[in-house]
Amino acid sequence: MLTALLLLVSTAFADAPAAPPAVETAPADDPYGWLEEVTGDNALEWVRARDAESTAALQKGNYSRLQKRFLTILNSDARIPYVSRMGELYYNFWTDADHPRGIWRRTTLEEYRKPAPKWETVIDVDALGKAEGVPWVWHGANCLEPAWKRCLIALSRGGSDADVKREFDLPSATWVKDGFSLPEAKSEVSWISENRVWVMTDTGEGSLTTSGYPRQARAWDRGTPLQSAPVFFSGDATDVSAGAGTSHDPGYERHFLYQTPTFFTERTYVSWKGLFERIQVPEDASPTVWREWMFVKLRTAWTTGGKTWPSGSLVATKFDDFMEGGRNFVPVFTPTATTALQGFVLTPSGITLSVMDNVRSVVLVARPSAEGWTSAPMPGLPAFGSISVSAVDGQTSDDLWITVTDFLTPTQLMLGSANGGAPTVLKTTPPDFNAKGLEITQHFATSKDGTKIPYFQVSKKGLKLDGKNPTLLYGYGGFEVSMLPRYNGLTGAGWLENGGVYVLANIRGGGEFGPDWHQSVRKANRPRVYEDFAAVAQDLAARKVASAEHLGAMGGSNGGLLMGNMMTQYPELFGAIVCQVPLLDMKRYSHLLAGASWMDEYGNPDIPEEWAYLQTFSPYQLERADRPSPPVLFTTSTRDDRVHPGHARKMVARMLEHGKPVMLYEDMEGGHGGASTPEQRARLSALAWTFLWNELK
Repeated sequence: MLTALLLLVSTAFADAPAAPPAVETAPADDPYGWLEEVTGDNALEWVRARDAESTAALQKGNYSRLQKRFLTILNSDARIPYVSRMGELYYNFWTDADHPRGIWRRTTLEEYRKPAPKWETVIDVDALGKAEGVPWVWHGANCLEPAWKRCLIALSRGGSDADVKREFDLPSATWVKDGFSLPEAKSEVSWISENRVWVMTDTGEGSLTTSGYPRQARAWDRGTPLQSAPVFFSGDATDVSAGAGTSHDPGYERHFLYQTPTFFTERTYVSWKGLFERIQVPEDASPTVWREWMFVKLRTAWTTGGKTWPSGSLVATKFDDFMEGGRNFVPVFTPTATTALQGFVLTPSGITLSVMDNVRSVVLVARPSAEGWTSAPMPGLPAFGSISVSAVDGQTSDDLWITVTDFLTPTQLMLGSANGGAPTVLKTTPPDFNAKGLEITQHFATSKDGTKIPYFQVSKKGLKLDGKNPTLLYGYGGFEVSMLPRYNGLTGAGWLENGGVYVLANIRGGGEFGPDWHQSVRKANRPRVYEDFAAVAQDLAARKVASAEHLGAMGGSNGGLLMGNMMTQYPELFGAIVCQVPLLDMKRYSHLLAGASWMDEYGNPDIPEEWAYLQTFSPYQLERADRPSPPVLFTTSTRDDRVHPGHARKMVARMLEHGKPVMLYEDMEGGHGGASTPEQRARLSALAWTFLWNELK
């Protein structure tokens, strides 16, 4: 929920590695364009000054107690060690006080079932970083199945999206000498066979899209130079990205090529009878080929085979029949006015569906039958909260990992099965804060156009409705990302235990009610997102939960754009705002780092007709000296190579020019996620909650 989004700052800039430059230099008429020079001397000197001011203001009072409490929570040995199965062993990535950058380790299922399993360390990221003099951050492992002998390990310098790839031998837990290796870039690499990989990376001119992602897929053979690897597939320069992958399911091995024209569209090609053939589904649909089946999740309605399937549906057909021209789809899931498919998991017996009904999780187990696919609820799961499901090993087993959580109930990890029956509890997080006397309620606000907007409220039972309760309203509202109830020890210990009210808004732009909930507010309709969030704030005031003086707001990334619009268009509703790794200059966003990839969400500012509406929700242009703002804390990261730190820097500079109450914290590390170690996360989170409590109590 908030853990990864509380992105405050470190003062260590001296050894900051070079971050990627902006795609283009800032225009001459932007007085603060020089702040887009990510590691420029003048820009970093300015940032250090802002950091010193903000640290002096916030690292006092309740800060020290919160920082120590948060670090204890983040380093607790009682946290659930989530695992993935590879062969007969179970792997986990873990951070603690002794390993702040983490260890990748493994154990057996028998050991894992124990309260204190014995682990074997496979990779020690702290030791590796110390030996190499690089602040490595773990980005994961891609291992070749079904043998599980070789892996491609991804390591990021300081948490940026760009990372290096190195080959690793899993049985011996050693790096492969002269193995596959890629230098730092926004790369994707996946296995074709033990001696050949798909590689999508920066190989020079023409290899990247305007969004900064790989445009080409190469088939790279072991022992040969990367530059000599043939370009197997290439997308257009204006695409978001292109790539390739291989399915290793025994008996159903297939190769795939992907072209992503926009953030929400994709063309998929599959190896079929010795050639690559495009899978002829709508570009905004998501096809999944699995064994003899093909499943298609729809973003918009689709008429095919004499039937029309509504947006949000999941339909299925036999793959070979489809490729031969058949269109005999059957429904697996059909949405209603309150339900939406969040995801699905494939195992040998069928599909396990994760469904939201009025933003409450339901798990359905679906199986093929003579009449099509039939589904039934999985027994033994709670009626409230968020439930996520993943396969233990989708090829050979129907076993499922099931995670159950809500705002007040410590997270549980269960072992279930797609074959039916109630799951069993394997691990439970101990309470991180005192939730006694707290309750979760759901409410609905009415937006400007009459749409009902749900939101969750976490507060004391019998809350005194006098408008004086310190209240934090959190939102995102974009990219079909749903905001769901989740347990978060830092939110509980830093806010709820102190008497604060926490509110999560399910505004449009997310996926809580399916694709239409998102599609209805793209591009020119974007202002509805901000009207929705304002409506929740107004409803909290009308219900006398909190008046503006005691109501704060928080959001990051696209949610940072949301916060920017709250402070420039609705400042009278809030007493404080935390704006994290934000987009703010919508005239420049598509020319900065990965910004071009989001034009399908917001629009293209270089097209006059689209800039005409974009400027109505571009906070950097909307900021005016003659309109007051609530106190604002901006956070960003020097190593954020996704959303450019210049957005936050320039906005702060402009607000300071206007005499507004504003602070900036910028961290050298963390990337777009905001923090690289538990210590850093604890410190930064303590600063955020201290700011909010000081302003809203």
